[in-house]
Amino acid sequence: MTKFGSISHLDLTVSDAEASARWYVDVLGLRRVTRADLDNRIMIVLKHDDSGLIVGLNQHHEPAAARFDERRPGLDHVGFAVAERGELEQWQARFAELGVEHSPVQDAPSGSGTALVFRDPDNIQLELWWTRPRS
Repeated sequence: MTKFGSISHLDLTVSDAEASARWYVDVLGLRRVTRADLDNRIMIVLKHDDSGLIVGLNQHHEPAAARFDERRPGLDHVGFAVAERGELEQWQARFAELGVEHSPVQDAPSGSGTALVFRDPDNIQLELWWTRPRS
C-alpha cells in the first residue's frame, strides 16, 4: 500500500487574514512567513517552528459564508498534540491571560486522552490534545 507521513500544511479560510495572522502568532506562537495578494484571495503563510507545520490563512474576495460552522460538511476541528498532560493546564492559563475563550481541560469519554478546546477569531474549533499512553 502507498503510504504518506504527517500533515505538511493546513489551509484555513478566514474573514480577515491580517487579524487572524496576529491571533495565530500571539496565541499559538506561529511565525509569519509571507503574504501573497492573489487574484481571488489574500493568503498569509505561518509556520510552527517546533513541528514544521505550515498554516495558510486564506481571505477570499468573495466569501461564501460569514463564519465557520463545524456542522456543515467539511472540516470539523483541528487538533494539535501536546507531549504531556500537564501542558494542557499551562495552555489553559495562557488562554485565560490572553482572554481566549476555552473549555476546561477534559478527559475524553473514551479514556484515550485529554483535550482543551478553543476557537479562533472565525469560530474555527481548535483543540490541544494529549494522548494517554497505552499500558
